[in-house]
Amino acid sequence: MLNKIIRYFLENKLVTVLVLIGFIAWGIVTAPFGWQIGALPSDPVPVDAIPDIGENQQIVFTQWQGRSPQDIEDQISYPLTTYLLGIPGVKSIRSSSIFGFSSIFIIFSEDVEFYWSRSRILEKLSSLPSGLLPEGVQPALGPDATALGQVYWYTIEGRDKDGNPTGGWDLHEIRTVQDFYVKYGLNATEGVSEVASIGGFVQEYQIDVNPDALKAYDIPLHKVMQAVQKSNKDVGAKTIEINQAEYLVRGLGYIKKVEDIEKAVVAVQENVPVRIKDIGVVSLGPSTRRGLLDKDGAEVVGGVVVARYGANPLKVINNVKDKIKEVAPGLPKKTLADGTVSQLTIVPFYDRSELIYETLGTLEEALSLEILISILVVIVMVYNLRASFLISSILPIAVLMVFIAMRYFGVDANIVALSGIAIAIGTMVDLGIILSENIIKHIDEAPPGQKLIETIYNGSAEVATAILTAVSTTIVSFIPVFTMQAAEGKLFGPLAFTKTFALIAALIVSLIILPTLAHWFFGARIKNKIVSRWVNIALVVVGLLALIPGYYWAGIILTLYGLAGILKDKYPEEHTDSGKWYVKLIQKADLIIVVLGITWLLAKYWLPLGAGKTLLLNVIFVALLVGFILGSFTLLEYYYKSILKWCLDNKVKFLLIPTFLILLGANVWLGFNTVFGFIPKAFDKLGWDLRTTTVWSGLTHTFPGVGKEFMPSLDEGSFLLMPTSMPHSGIEYNRKVVGQLDMLLTNIPEVDLTVGKLGRVESALDPAPISMYENIINYKPEYMLSEKGHRVRFKVDKEDRFILNSGDSLSNEDAINRGVTSEELIPDDNGNYFRNWRPQIKSPDDIWNEIVKVTKIPGVTSAPKLQPIETRLVMLQTGMRAPMGIKVYGPDLKTIEDFGLQLEEVLKNVPSVKAEAVFADRIVGKPYLHLNINRDEISRYGLNVEDVQQTIETAIGGMKITSTVEGRERFPVRVRYPRELRDDPESLGKILLPTPTGAQIPISQVVDFEYVRGPQAIKSEETFLVGYVLFDKRDGYSEVGVVNDAQAAIQSKIDEGDLIVPAGISYKFSGSYENQVRAEKRLSIIVPLVLGIVFLILYFQFKSVSTSLMVFTGIAMAFSGGFIMLWLYGQDWFVNFSIFGTNMRDLFQMHTINLSVAVWVGFIALFGIATDDGVLIATYLDQSFERNRPDNLKKVREAVVEAGLRRIRPALMTVSTTMIALLPVLTSTGRGADIMIPMAIPSFGGMAFALVSIFIVPVLYSMREERRFKKTLS
Repeated sequence: MLNKIIRYFLENKLVTVLVLIGFIAWGIVTAPFGWQIGALPSDPVPVDAIPDIGENQQIVFTQWQGRSPQDIEDQISYPLTTYLLGIPGVKSIRSSSIFGFSSIFIIFSEDVEFYWSRSRILEKLSSLPSGLLPEGVQPALGPDATALGQVYWYTIEGRDKDGNPTGGWDLHEIRTVQDFYVKYGLNATEGVSEVASIGGFVQEYQIDVNPDALKAYDIPLHKVMQAVQKSNKDVGAKTIEINQAEYLVRGLGYIKKVEDIEKAVVAVQENVPVRIKDIGVVSLGPSTRRGLLDKDGAEVVGGVVVARYGANPLKVINNVKDKIKEVAPGLPKKTLADGTVSQLTIVPFYDRSELIYETLGTLEEALSLEILISILVVIVMVYNLRASFLISSILPIAVLMVFIAMRYFGVDANIVALSGIAIAIGTMVDLGIILSENIIKHIDEAPPGQKLIETIYNGSAEVATAILTAVSTTIVSFIPVFTMQAAEGKLFGPLAFTKTFALIAALIVSLIILPTLAHWFFGARIKNKIVSRWVNIALVVVGLLALIPGYYWAGIILTLYGLAGILKDKYPEEHTDSGKWYVKLIQKADLIIVVLGITWLLAKYWLPLGAGKTLLLNVIFVALLVGFILGSFTLLEYYYKSILKWCLDNKVKFLLIPTFLILLGANVWLGFNTVFGFIPKAFDKLGWDLRTTTVWSGLTHTFPGVGKEFMPSLDEGSFLLMPTSMPHSGIEYNRKVVGQLDMLLTNIPEVDLTVGKLGRVESALDPAPISMYENIINYKPEYMLSEKGHRVRFKVDKEDRFILNSGDSLSNEDAINRGVTSEELIPDDNGNYFRNWRPQIKSPDDIWNEIVKVTKIPGVTSAPKLQPIETRLVMLQTGMRAPMGIKVYGPDLKTIEDFGLQLEEVLKNVPSVKAEAVFADRIVGKPYLHLNINRDEISRYGLNVEDVQQTIETAIGGMKITSTVEGRERFPVRVRYPRELRDDPESLGKILLPTPTGAQIPISQVVDFEYVRGPQAIKSEETFLVGYVLFDKRDGYSEVGVVNDAQAAIQSKIDEGDLIVPAGISYKFSGSYENQVRAEKRLSIIVPLVLGIVFLILYFQFKSVSTSLMVFTGIAMAFSGGFIMLWLYGQDWFVNFSIFGTNMRDLFQMHTINLSVAVWVGFIALFGIATDDGVLIATYLDQSFERNRPDNLKKVREAVVEAGLRRIRPALMTVSTTMIALLPVLTSTGRGADIMIPMAIPSFGGMAFALVSIFIVPVLYSMREERRFKKTLS
């Protein structure tokens, strides 16, 4: 069947061409990079930076203005939580009760559909039992989004025509524009779920009543409220006809200005109306606020755009930008006192598209470099230019086919998904190598007269089953990733799909398209020498012309290639001087030119030594690096026969080597104590203590086992500083502190912009108290980038000083100190990259250290290192604002807080825990002023509780009476006592309370004032009260290890009696590490099953258990090699040397790598390709022994050596392409590299060690055949 398919497409080239064109065009249409080519439409794959791995969550948001957290918890959060627990599919319910509102987070099981869960909640909310909630309180379902949907933050600022800030706008003016114009305009954008406002002041009409006037006129407060309500009303009186024309009748009575309220009549005394202006002062003022925004130390107004669940984030952001362009011209403008025309402008400060483009740029660059490296490796290994381009053609075609599959299988493009393609490049190239190398062999050995098409068919058909087996094992090996659940499933599921798509696409291209291309590539030759000469001359001319506009690389390559062709025509292979060195050099000139050209191109775009080094040094380094690896493989190929013969003659000695490596890998993975722990136990019985010996303790320290964590952090290009102030701090104090933080942070040269938020955005997605800060810190990328996330070169002089538009020249460091922007530099493709960071800043960690240094303010807590997306994900999953923490459950808040503070002290003394990041919730720290009503006293005056409470609520809190209708704008009207009469308990005690007799008494006669400490916010989970103790790990430690240390420390304190757990208190550790623990449990079951399936596939290929086991040893070797490479990465001595002034450990970003899900995915990817070499050699060994059965032991070994030699080159090529193609990934520093590198390390190390299988398989095969031969003799 397979052979028939190959023959059909080889013989029907038109069909093949149409299929190829179809794949290419369709792939371009669906590519996530947004390519616009001619008339082709664009239907790209949805794009985001990373997958949304948050919980399946809905929010029920309930406002109850002016109410304390305790009231909210008792009367809203608790009853509503108990009622909602019965919804089907609910996994957990968390709630937060904060001043004025309740947020209930309902977490559903992963298999529950998002919008189905919303309909179930709405169903429940529409049938609330009577009396469940206070009168007038109406819960609402939050937006159909998660906090990860916050894709675009902006401020609204006054700017002149050149875009310079002007000022001149009051905060309430800007807030009005935001609330009634910008917000609604952006909310109408496709894919937007919500636009929420923050900052500035909401304007309101404030009526400050004079209590003395009220007493003089004998007017109770509630009459004032009634008067305001009655003075704000429009009516309709149907229609009337006048002269046969119909008129609509309206009675206009809405409040439009302050005077309208002042003229409202409260009472009439002795035929004299008493107006509101007679008993109070009416003014426009700011309403109470629970959140604000600060930019670089100045208060601003802004908003956040939230993308709808399931929407394409990049598309949503682009739609929002288009909408902003549409509404921007209509935003208000004014002429300032100095004559400047200032118009309100929407200015973004957090734009997720920048991260998306930079991430795509990193991957696009990695894929391009991998393709270039593959071409280079194949040229060097095959010595055939045509074959190299044939093999390399598989990559772009297959990648475009992957985009098609992603678009229609619903797989979004993100850093993890596209990494699946990056780590599959080596395997994809392997298919082309195996096929092409075999075709070349068949062409070389073809009998005279055999048609080329038949030769190519024979070469393709011979290895088709081996290719299919190799791809099958790789695809099957990825089954564990498909079975992952929850966060890890959402994170790596897309990668499993893209890698599978990539391999299937590569298989299709290899078997259907490649044979046809091979027929053209190897069959197309210019036989006419005159035509050949003119073609070469044309190449020289085109090359020289290309040099004029500055296309130096293309021009030089074409010129040299043309000259080489002319010389080859002059000195053909049959030339009389063919034995001389220069003729041999001319014959290989085309290969040498292409190798040098690709090395130069590779060095230019890769720049492994960094942009600070010259291009020449980078070229030399790339040549040395690739030359070293390929040279090693070439030497191995050269001496392979000798080494294999020695291995066959010394089988036991040789097999000790892989045994030792496998044992070493086990020690690295599990730890020396775990692997050999049985030995000291045995000696304990004899009374000998081995553990304290120098050798044993040294080995235990050297091989402690690999640490564990869920995921390495993705470098988002932004930090999120989330400190908190003391619970008693007010909004004015917090405003000053957040402004200070922003100004301190802005002074760091690497920081591009800082915007601080305190409190909450007006959204259900942000339940934050006013003591919580969020400072978004956008730091500059290491090098200046284009809008698409690619590094940009700028013009320099002979001394490598950057030339500015003004004509000045500055060194990179001087330009940084002066604050030079990209607009001042001159782009130049032949120039240098501009580095935005000072010389001492090597990584984002160094920038964070600078942030920590400048943000130590008294009264403000420290904060763990967080990033915007990372933080949203952690908070969605755990409810905490830190990567790890302890949840303390208890009967009351005070007990929870006290126990949490004890845990804080214990954790601060754990060596692996960052002491400064440990923070227990100060739950009961907010000052409360309780007004206790004396029931005996109110009964004496004929009052009830509600009468007193209404006066308290209105006079002190300022009750919202009504709202004005002013065109599109709506403003509240509030009645209250003046501020000076409600600033302290003594003043509050003078508030007048009307009695049924008409007399008004001071409220102090019926109310007792009491100071207490209460909660700022109340959290609960499954209705149980909870408090958090947050902590973070020190650098060099793993998440799981730190949690284990903390658990052990707490348990030790409990066992010693130093820590007593109060009655009713329980605690549990929580954080992202839980995902790793859960994933490991699942993988520990699935991976062995999958390895069993891989073994079965090998068995079906070879029909022999012993042969399958021989091939299977490649997985054991690769597994060990991957762990050994992880261990070497953490050893300070490993490759700790410099080349051209660059340390190799820094270049390859070597540090301790923990065993995360990303690393496991790297191992799983490795399992599929680790058997490839063994399959290749074993397949040919079987074919060789079937054709010619040896009749003595010597011939058995000779047959094994011959089979090994026959397949050594493709085996080495598969390993070398896989390893070298990963080099750009291992040295990558762009966005997304943090996730790609841990996946690449096991593959790089594993393939290096799996190479031993090119000796193991022949040795084991020889052992079996020799044993069989001896049995036949006996």
